[in-house]
Amino acid sequence: MFFAIYLRRELRRRMRQAIFIALGLALGIGLVITVAAASAGVKQAESGVLSALYGVGTDVTVTGAVPGPPRPGTTAQNDQNSYGIEPGPNGQPEICASNGKCTSAAGKTIDQVTAPYSGIRASKVAEAARLPGVTAAAGGITLTDNTTTFGHSSSSFPRSSSLTLDGVDTGRPSLGPLSGASLTSGRLFTAADTDAGVAVVDSGYATSESLKVGSVLTIGQARFTVIGIVRQAQAGRPPDVYVPLPRAQAMTLYAGNLKGEVTTIYVAAVSAADIPAVSKEISGLLPGSTVTTEASLAREVTGSVSSAAKLAGDLGRWLAVLVLMAAFAVASLLTMAAVARRVAEFGTLKALGWRTRRIVAQVLGESLAMGVAGAAAGVGLGFAGAAVISAVAPKLSATVPGSSGAFSLAAGQAAGPGRGGAPRGPGAAASHVIAVPLHPSVTAGVIVLAVILALAGGLLAGSLGSWRIARLRPAAALSRVA
Repeated sequence: MFFAIYLRRELRRRMRQAIFIALGLALGIGLVITVAAASAGVKQAESGVLSALYGVGTDVTVTGAVPGPPRPGTTAQNDQNSYGIEPGPNGQPEICASNGKCTSAAGKTIDQVTAPYSGIRASKVAEAARLPGVTAAAGGITLTDNTTTFGHSSSSFPRSSSLTLDGVDTGRPSLGPLSGASLTSGRLFTAADTDAGVAVVDSGYATSESLKVGSVLTIGQARFTVIGIVRQAQAGRPPDVYVPLPRAQAMTLYAGNLKGEVTTIYVAAVSAADIPAVSKEISGLLPGSTVTTEASLAREVTGSVSSAAKLAGDLGRWLAVLVLMAAFAVASLLTMAAVARRVAEFGTLKALGWRTRRIVAQVLGESLAMGVAGAAAGVGLGFAGAAVISAVAPKLSATVPGSSGAFSLAAGQAAGPGRGGAPRGPGAAASHVIAVPLHPSVTAGVIVLAVILALAGGLLAGSLGSWRIARLRPAAALSRVA
């Protein structure tokens, strides 16, 4: 009881100094929490981008190579959708078939379904699932449907639109692009929908096209009935339409079809430690394909989200360490100065019979109390700093690699086969920018760490003061009592 009374009296008597030490510790702790919160927010933003691109529940993604143009004489060249756009003699675009016959494109609409990746035999999905370290594998198909409507005159610009379509394995809903989606209306696929003409659409696409459950959607030469509408929680641009995998395999494409093939294989590993080995095994199983993990995809993501992650991880961390060291140094110097001013007091206490360890405990108690006050104030400053960053920080951006099956169809610009020539393949891979909001996150672990650091700072300051007290001689102290 006497310890607590004496502690409170001394702190009140030296209130200004106690407040100054506590505030110094609080500033250091607050900065640590703010930097940690900003860093956690950037990491969450980066993870959101990767999840949107990568697929929830997927550890390794395998895609076929980017296809080149079909060779002359192949089945794809003779396909009914193998046509292109050529400028006509009068400047009016013409639709040219692979046999060289061209007709005016005026007032016509063409629809081309393309695949950004070459096909992989569907049997490879089962082989991938049997590899060591793999728990499950599912196949998928990514397609792009490009629609272009031409005007009636050469001065009219064509109107173009496109949608992205994913063929999903309805028997493995935990893998692939639909695994992280939430249902807003209707229903998701079931095992009975394996070969049904049904589709699930993204909520954004449904809104823009005024689609609802029961609507009929025409993609290329296929018709689908909308059975559900979903929303993806992650940042990024999700596919517009999802259909059962066999239906996507049967669709007529610009360069043939994908019957018995997939363009993507989604693989789930037993553990994170198995991912490098699984990636190597899949590369051996599917040479020429692109094997992507979340780590490799993260290296391809650029933009301000990556810059912010580096800034928060490097500069922010060192800044927090330096400020914390300064706060500890100030607290230690002020404590030692206070001990120097209390030499007469401590000498009198020793003369009255107080042992050195009792005086040391009293000084440590005072320092610990200031550390607790600094921890409480620092946590509050940390939350305030995180709130300020959340309010004023601009949206980050992530530039991510992508592949597009879109064709450049503009008046006077060739985007298909030359007369009598082979059709041209899909466009080159393109990048797109995703706006990512920054939401700093203060976790319980960071708060605990901040409190420990504040208490450690207080104890460090008290220990240095105690070391000086231990060397104090009562006679020398009493000589200064006058």
